[in-house]
Amino acid sequence: MKKRNIYILSIIVVIVLIFIFTLVDFSESENKVVMVPVKYGVFQIEVTTTGELEAKSSDKIYGPSSGSLRNARIYQLRIEDIIPDGTVVDSGDYVARLDRSDLTNKIKDQEIDVEQGRSQFIKTQLDTTMELRNARNDLINLNFALEERQITVDQSKYEPPATQRQAVIDLDKSRRAYEQAVKNYDLRMEKAKAEMTDVAADLRSDENKLAQLMELKNHFMIIAPKSGMVNYKRGWDGKKQGVNSQISYWDPVIAILPNLKEMNSKTYINEIDISKIREGQKVEIGIDAFPEKHYTGNIIEIANMGEQMQNSNAKVFEVMIKVNEYDSILRPSMTTKNTIITDIIDSMLYIPIECIQNNDSMSYVFTSRNMKQIISGKSNENEIIIKAGLEKNEMIYLIHPEGAEDYKLIPLDSAIIKKYTIPPRDTSDKKEEKSKKMEKMSEQFKNMSSKDIQKMMKNKGRQGKKGGGGKRQKK
Repeated sequence: MKKRNIYILSIIVVIVLIFIFTLVDFSESENKVVMVPVKYGVFQIEVTTTGELEAKSSDKIYGPSSGSLRNARIYQLRIEDIIPDGTVVDSGDYVARLDRSDLTNKIKDQEIDVEQGRSQFIKTQLDTTMELRNARNDLINLNFALEERQITVDQSKYEPPATQRQAVIDLDKSRRAYEQAVKNYDLRMEKAKAEMTDVAADLRSDENKLAQLMELKNHFMIIAPKSGMVNYKRGWDGKKQGVNSQISYWDPVIAILPNLKEMNSKTYINEIDISKIREGQKVEIGIDAFPEKHYTGNIIEIANMGEQMQNSNAKVFEVMIKVNEYDSILRPSMTTKNTIITDIIDSMLYIPIECIQNNDSMSYVFTSRNMKQIISGKSNENEIIIKAGLEKNEMIYLIHPEGAEDYKLIPLDSAIIKKYTIPPRDTSDKKEEKSKKMEKMSEQFKNMSSKDIQKMMKNKGRQGKKGGGGKRQKK
C-alpha cells in the first residue's frame, strides 16, 4: 500500500515539474526579442482578395418557352423536383420536373371549350342546311308559278284586251318574285358559308389551343440539352433555386450547365486599392478547398462603377480574373484566394513593416547596438522597401529591444535626405520646407539617445499646448 502511494506521489511530482518547465520555456520565448536580416532582391507589391469561381461561359437549361407560357396564361411555375446541385449529366438525361396542376386545369377547361365548339359547328351546319333547303323549295315553287303565269298569258290572246293585260301583269310579278328569290337564295348561301366559317374557325382555335397545351405539358419534364454539370440558378436574392422554387415566364431558366474548361474568379476590390488594379496584371490563385493547389491568372475586366457591399458602408468594384489552367477539380462557387501582383520592383532592400519605428516625421530601426534613421518606400501587406539607411543582410530588431532608450541615433546625411524627400523637378515650397525640417531634426538628434529624443518630443508637445493656450487668451 505504501509503495503504491509512493508511486502515485512520484507521478504527481513529475507532472508538476514538467508543467513548471513548460511555463518557464514559454515565458522565455515570450521575452525573447527576434532579429531579422535586411533582405535584398525582387520586391513584390500585392493586393489579396477573396473571390468565387464561375464559368467563363455556360449553357442555360430552359423550361417551357416564354411565348407558350404567355399564351397559356401561366406566369409562375414551381419546380416540383430537380436533381442535386453539381450532378454530372449527359445529353437527354432527366434534370427537373415542373408542377403541372395549373396546366392540367387549363387543359380540362380547354377540352370543354373544344366540345362546345364542335357542338356549335354541327348545330350551325344543320341550321344552315335546313334554311337553304327551304329556300330551294321556295325557288322551285316560284318557278312553277312563273310557268303558270306564262301559260295564262299564252291562253289570253283570245280574251279581251283587259284580260290579256292582267295576265301580262301577273306574269311580270311572278318573274320579279322569282328573280328576287334567286338573289335572296344567293345571299342566304353566302351568309351560311360565313356562319360555317366562323364556327369552324372558333373550333379550330379551340383545338389549336388544346394542342398547344398538350404540347406544353411535354415541356414540363426538363432534360439536359448537352453533357455537363448541373448548377442551380441563383435568384435575385442570391439563393439557389431548388425544389419548390418559383420561376417566371419571362425568365424560364431552370438550371445552368457551366463550361468547366474555362473558369474565372469573380472578386471585389475596395475603393482604396482599386487604383492599383489594371487589366492584364498577373494573379496567383489558391483554392480554399484544395490548399495544395496553385494556379495563375490575369485580370480581364474591371468594373467602372462601384457598388455598395451588403450590410456595410464600404464601396467595392467588381474585378474578373481569368484562370489560366484547366483542372477537373475546379467547380463553380468554390472560394478562391486571389493575390494580385500590382508591381514588381527589382534589386530592392526590404524589411518587415513591424521593424520600423516612427517619431514625428522621422523613421528609424533598432540594430544590435544603435538606432538608425531610414527612408522607406512602397510597401505590401507584410514588408516595406528601404531606400536609405540600411545594408543588405544587416540584422535589425523586429520589436523594441531591452534597453532601447539608451541606444544612440545614427542620422542620415542631409544629401541623402534631400535626394529622397525632394523628387526631381519638384520645386514646391512645401517640399523644400519638409526637407529642411528633416535635415534639421537629423542634426538635432545626432548623438542623442532614444530616451533623450522621446523627452524632447514630449517637451515640444507641452510647449505647443502652452502656446495654443496663450493664443486663445489673446483672442
